[in-house]
Amino acid sequence: MKNILLATTGTSPQVLTETLYAIHQSGRPFPDEIYVITTQSSAPVLVNGLFRDGHFQALIDEYDMPFVQFDESHIWLIEDENGRRIDDAKSVDDQTYMANYITRKVYELTLDDSVIIHASLAGGRKTMAFYFGYAMSLFGREQDILSHVFVDDKYEFVRDFWYPTKESKWVTGKNGRGEVDVSKANITLAEIPFVRMRSSVDQSLISSMANYSFSQTVGMLNASRNDELKVSLQKRSKLISAVGVDIKLTAKEFAFYLWLLSKGESGVVVDRDFDNDCLCSKEFLTTYNELAKDPRVFSSFNTTPEDFKEGDYNQIIGMEREFLQPICSTINRKLKCALPSLAADKLEIKSVSEGYNQRYTILNQRASIAIS
Repeated sequence: MKNILLATTGTSPQVLTETLYAIHQSGRPFPDEIYVITTQSSAPVLVNGLFRDGHFQALIDEYDMPFVQFDESHIWLIEDENGRRIDDAKSVDDQTYMANYITRKVYELTLDDSVIIHASLAGGRKTMAFYFGYAMSLFGREQDILSHVFVDDKYEFVRDFWYPTKESKWVTGKNGRGEVDVSKANITLAEIPFVRMRSSVDQSLISSMANYSFSQTVGMLNASRNDELKVSLQKRSKLISAVGVDIKLTAKEFAFYLWLLSKGESGVVVDRDFDNDCLCSKEFLTTYNELAKDPRVFSSFNTTPEDFKEGDYNQIIGMEREFLQPICSTINRKLKCALPSLAADKLEIKSVSEGYNQRYTILNQRASIAIS
């Protein structure tokens, strides 16, 4: 069996040497290979500290540790859906890409039954550790291990502390105050019990997860345990929530979805007179006006928030296809990206040709929808 240490790191790469030291001291199986998941902005700190400054090799040499395969090619930089590297994972989109990337890497490693994964949650942002731990809970096998490493408080975030040396070595202390002897530091490796859901999930479902996002994977597992799809539409937060997944819409998108949903099974028929019919415009703006007052949305219908509030509808124009079609596509794309296909199919906006006309509907009879 091959032992792999898989870790996430941020701007404190010392957690890797601390973890490796703790594994060696505890007598646990020493890794044959190490892989690290991080962001592009954190990678130089990792490379410089471990390789250029030699702290990784210094640890191996000082404690006569077994050879472990680890170099810059084993540093995995988080990427978005187009293969572009994420700089610092601060935005909402970047958090999504980070979750997807970590989930995919854990999934790929756990496909090999001859591999034992020791997953270290010590480094990186809190959300990174959460996604990492959750991915291990989704895909981890009986042989896999989850752990966190702890160091004495006065050595935490000390820039020049990488591991306890055998001989006394004094370095500048935390926040640049005083000095500490790194040889006196205590490091604790805490193994974390975790629920392994893999064995309770249908294996065909596990196999299909390779091409799913993190939220889709969560949604698939939640959906597999419920026969009825329950959906919550939250006006204040502009969220569509289903199978444990939240889909954030803009006010315009959310209002459109609510309006079309209110049209029931008949939906809206786009025929040759549709552009000249102001009723749809008034109904949509009435719904939108409850959520937001962006003048740009009102100007799409040749009115203003003030005129509409006062009931002056004289200048309002019909809802144009150039407004309707893109917003339907955007909403459907968000649903499909976030939800498993069966759930997305029940919630997405359907477009059906009827001769020269097009009917747009949300087939809400296939789901239990609550609006709040």
